[in-house]
Amino acid sequence: MTTLVLLDTNTYLRLAKRVRPFVGLKFGQMPYVLTILKVTEDEVHRNPHLQFRNPWFDQTEHAQERIAKQVRLTASEKAQVEAAQSILLGWARMDLDRFTSYGRSPPGEADCWLLAFGQVRPAVVVTDDLGMHELIKDFPDMKVWHGYELLAKLRTAKVVDDALIRAIYEALEANGDMTRTWRDAKHTTFKRVFGSGPRV
Repeated sequence: MTTLVLLDTNTYLRLAKRVRPFVGLKFGQMPYVLTILKVTEDEVHRNPHLQFRNPWFDQTEHAQERIAKQVRLTASEKAQVEAAQSILLGWARMDLDRFTSYGRSPPGEADCWLLAFGQVRPAVVVTDDLGMHELIKDFPDMKVWHGYELLAKLRTAKVVDDALIRAIYEALEANGDMTRTWRDAKHTTFKRVFGSGPRV
């Protein structure tokens, strides 16, 4: 059975421009398949800042790829996702201090939709949002990866090579989009890619 890998907005924007093809790509022995849901696409279209910084998002190649690989829910599945989303949102809002400490942001509706979707269909959610990682501590049946973990799995599956990983990191640096988790992974997960130079 195929396991969907659900990409949140930032993960998609960090990887989809350079890893080609992207949405619909199958990899690993499971196998996994990279997926972007409509709720994630809508999040970009509602955010002028994201559109400005990512003008490639609606270029034909990327838009057609997303349309061709859309995942549709049955009415029953949609009702289940909505119910689970409501529970997750309520849970996060009960303890906002917990989800806003250490620079985290509380999971929003789109975040909780992805997590809820992953409860209804076999799926892993990929996000660098630390609030989402904090939330799933209370729901251990959910599977969540950081963006760099997905990139490492793509490297193991020989979908990306070391040169592409270095190019992705250069783009994150140039765009001011380097998170702490990605920076730490450069010296741990990708130590062989970058060598053992000084930490930056």
